[in-house]
Amino acid sequence: MVGGTLFTYPDNFRAFKVLIAAEYSGAKVKTCPNFVFGETNITKEYLAKFPTGKVPAFESDDGLCLFESSAIAYYVANEQLRGGKDPLAQSQILQWLNFADSDILPAACTWVFPCLGIMQFNKNATERAKEDVKKAMTALNDQLLHHTYLVGERVTLADIVVACTMISLYQNVLDPEFRKPFGNVNRWFTTIVNQPQVKKVVGAVVLAEKMAQFDAAKFAELQKASSGGDSGKKDKKKAEKPKQEPKPKKEKTPAPAEEDDLGMPAMPKEKDPFAAMPKGNWDMDDFKRFYSNNDEDKSVPYFWEKFDKENFSIWRCDYKYNDELAMVFMSCNLMGGMYQRLEKLRKNAFASMALFGENNNSTISGVWVWKGHDLAFELSPDWQIDYNSYEWKKLDADSAETKEMVNNYLCWVGEDSGGRKFNQGKIFK
Repeated sequence: MVGGTLFTYPDNFRAFKVLIAAEYSGAKVKTCPNFVFGETNITKEYLAKFPTGKVPAFESDDGLCLFESSAIAYYVANEQLRGGKDPLAQSQILQWLNFADSDILPAACTWVFPCLGIMQFNKNATERAKEDVKKAMTALNDQLLHHTYLVGERVTLADIVVACTMISLYQNVLDPEFRKPFGNVNRWFTTIVNQPQVKKVVGAVVLAEKMAQFDAAKFAELQKASSGGDSGKKDKKKAEKPKQEPKPKKEKTPAPAEEDDLGMPAMPKEKDPFAAMPKGNWDMDDFKRFYSNNDEDKSVPYFWEKFDKENFSIWRCDYKYNDELAMVFMSCNLMGGMYQRLEKLRKNAFASMALFGENNNSTISGVWVWKGHDLAFELSPDWQIDYNSYEWKKLDADSAETKEMVNNYLCWVGEDSGGRKFNQGKIFK
């Protein structure tokens, strides 16, 4: 029988998946009693077992180490939860696991976090999140019209993972009026969370009677004001300069405050995952200012003149689901939403993301620069909402191909591999 230790903080919905699966299968999973997020998961001992530093993580009694909550849940589950021996059922379960991470979780974070006081409120982003939640619940409602469970006739990992991902929504913002059109989903959700195995882990789930709202006073109390970000194409024309300081040439958009994972208690101050890395001799903030206030014929050479390849790395990202992209403005919102959820990464990273093509025929890709030589998103669970939707490749800073690629993304010119021309872009800085 499977047994081992789960490393997590209290009330982590991702850990719920694992613990519930263990209740069904009989796996002997215990939680680490002295785990402290931001401390335990950055120790040498922890990173030796789990190099990404992710939470939750699992070490079996025989020394097997796993991270990624859905993978751990799958490992500790039984055959029933995994879909039996039917490849189709197994694939359908994976389908709903991916749906939870890509269609529900980002919107849930954007909507719920401000209501909990751990993220700045952005009206447009929240309204988009509400529409995304409606869209996801409509898909679930249709699926559950003639089915008791998402896959097959019994509870599977699909039900456990999707329900856990939706707990914060039902507890905080899905009031009776909002959830009324989704009767099939409501029936299914209450059925799942009231299963004995689920209730033993999660406890009683009380559905929201009133839609929670952003409380500015609560936010001010829990979080220090964070600096805003810039996005938008640099104006090629000379901008008029105020008397005291240059006017940035990139259009400014409001940025949210720091985010915590759903279910994670707001901590007044977390350790910076980059703090232990060498400082290096490249002042990224200096480059960001120079890039904002100068044309590309100056700012691009300035990047290569100052870049510290020993302590910083360059990465290429490509969106995995370009065939699903529709309207251009929706694709731009996709990039912008990712930036909003990466506020705490901002001081140690810079990126230029670009959309190539046109409505219903486009691709998203970009170049990122950050401190260190590992994939930065794996240093903190707060940064992992979107990155799995992209393919990531570390680039050789000395190669001519990399320099040409970086130059194109900094200047916003060129085409993608399919010959689609540059359309729009966003800067993360």
